[in-house]
Amino acid sequence: MTPRKKVEQELTREMILDAARVLFVEKGFQSVSMRQVAKTLDYSHGAIYYHFKNKADLFYALVDQDFHLLDQTVNRIMEQPLSDSEKLQKVLIGFIEFGLTHQNHYEIMFLIKDEEFQHHIQVGPNQSYANFAQTVHQLSEVTLTVQDVWSLFLSLHGFVAHYWRCNQSFDEVRLLAEAHVSFLIKLLRK
Repeated sequence: MTPRKKVEQELTREMILDAARVLFVEKGFQSVSMRQVAKTLDYSHGAIYYHFKNKADLFYALVDQDFHLLDQTVNRIMEQPLSDSEKLQKVLIGFIEFGLTHQNHYEIMFLIKDEEFQHHIQVGPNQSYANFAQTVHQLSEVTLTVQDVWSLFLSLHGFVAHYWRCNQSFDEVRLLAEAHVSFLIKLLRK
């Protein structure tokens, strides 16, 4: 019997989530196995199962974690001592910055098209969108319709998706993001 390999660092959920996120984005959900995640981390696949019961459980944990991170971004902005119009601008820019700074997170949250999981991952997006919509309604100087808020969200998402596909960072498009948000806010006031 061979002696067990000495582990230099204890495997954590966070380490597994980070490795899985990269693999899911690079290879697609269907092409990634729990063994591949373990191999990437240089651990046994049994160590992965200690933290997650299966690949679906791991994927759901990623989605929940990523939407929670986006919600925290909005909540931090809301806690700042700013006027409502300044907060609204920061929330909209914050969404763009989140998407372009955390591109792997954003892809898992909004761009993966695996049909097996589309009906399972609606809770996180729905809660996050509700938080976004409530925040925008609260900060807006005018009464917005549901369609107004949805169009605003789609415009931000389109901006992120476009520059994400061009592989550009937020810092590279910061001025464009600020101009886009200013344009959207002007449209909301009409």
